[in-house]
Amino acid sequence: MAGLNDYAPITGREQIENIRRLGRSLRGVGIQHINSAAVGGGVAEILKRLVPLMMDVGLDPRWDVLQGTEDFFMVTKTFHNAFHGLPVQLHEKMFETYREVSRQNHHLVDDGADFVVLHDQQPLGLAEIREGHPGRWIWYCHIDPVDVDRRVWEFLRVYAARCDGVVYHLNEYVKDLGNRVYVMPPAIDPLSEKNREVPEDERRSVLERLGVPGDLPLVVQVSRFDRLKDPLGVIRSFRMVREKVPCRLVLAGGGAGDDPEGARVLAEVRREANNDPDIFVLELPPTADLEINVLQRSAAVIVQKSVREGFGLTVTEGLWKGRPVVATPVGGIRTQVLSGQTGLAAEGDRAVAEAVIRLLQNPDWAAGLGRAGREHVRRNFILPVYLKRWLELLLAERSK
Repeated sequence: MAGLNDYAPITGREQIENIRRLGRSLRGVGIQHINSAAVGGGVAEILKRLVPLMMDVGLDPRWDVLQGTEDFFMVTKTFHNAFHGLPVQLHEKMFETYREVSRQNHHLVDDGADFVVLHDQQPLGLAEIREGHPGRWIWYCHIDPVDVDRRVWEFLRVYAARCDGVVYHLNEYVKDLGNRVYVMPPAIDPLSEKNREVPEDERRSVLERLGVPGDLPLVVQVSRFDRLKDPLGVIRSFRMVREKVPCRLVLAGGGAGDDPEGARVLAEVRREANNDPDIFVLELPPTADLEINVLQRSAAVIVQKSVREGFGLTVTEGLWKGRPVVATPVGGIRTQVLSGQTGLAAEGDRAVAEAVIRLLQNPDWAAGLGRAGREHVRRNFILPVYLKRWLELLLAERSK
């Protein structure tokens, strides 16, 4: 695992020293992160890299995972969809299940933690025991709550309001709960297996092992198999692209431990692909970081056709690798893909197809967008920058 000093060639030595100085002000401070999955999904991936770096700069961090039942995760997936404005069916039993499993997890909370951070809505019910705990509690909302279903929000806001502070990815996500608000987008680790540089011979070897030929340009979308990522729409767009430019499509991803819908969506994607020899649907395990890295680095164009998105770390990954990106301008993608500067924004099957065609037909222009996208990520969305923002947040919260 990389230490903070290993990032100096990317960030510059001065940035590293600034971070260490902030860390010295928080030496020994205990921070407990709680989320709902040890693997799969962006939150688990962030915590896997963030927690060791917090330790490196002198904090005393720990990471715990909520233990839930299948029924509980069906409920929280419904809540997740409700946050994104999708129509959902709700009944009182769902709220009872949420309360019951939350109470079964009260023992997870570290009574001595200076900070307890609840990531997303799955562990938010733990805030029921906020009163009397000596530390500061923070809810980190990693998803877009702008169009959240009123019934779900009225239920969850009671817990969120018990926290001392709330973190959102974007200013427009902020909800008025009467507590302190922080805005902090997430980040990727440029030195992780998923994002490190890959030698050409290794890239070719991994691509061959995956069974993906490299003789035609690859259009790639990496994401969970989730309807909010619109994988069926990606296939429709690809078929329009192929009419103009010979190419192949790769849809790669997996599921998360707290997402029971993934298998059904994957089956829908395979039916839509219908054994098309130019479409590769790859179900990858959570450990397939190198494979994802190679697929993104091998892409002529990376697509992210999300219907809704909290932030979109797969976009960050694609930009970091210097690839031209076409993405729907939703959620945090809007702060990453600045259309015509760091990538192309496009909405709808045909618009996405037309944007991909433009990039495939103008490779020099596409390469320039890729370079600008990488620099945008380096300045704003890599792990050392994220750690610095975390330390600033903790110092601000302690001063209240």
